[in-house]
Amino acid sequence: MKNVIVYTSSTCPYCTLAKNHLTEKGVSYEEKNVSTDKEARKELMAMGHMGVPVIVIDGNEVVGFDKEKIDTLLDQ
Repeated sequence: MKNVIVYTSSTCPYCTLAKNHLTEKGVSYEEKNVSTDKEARKELMAMGHMGVPVIVIDGNEVVGFDKEKIDTLLDQ
């Protein structure tokens, strides 16, 4: 089983698309909302990102809702 973390914000439509896609594929994930979670915001910035979504799959970062890259990492 993959370790999946999704960094989101409350107003991000691509975050919703990413979460829906993972749910449709039956992938469980941990959501970290940078709008409401200061620690999550610090983590995201420490990785060098300012925008969301950022999906981390087993340590591999996907910036934005890149469905192809997400599916490739999930299928490895």
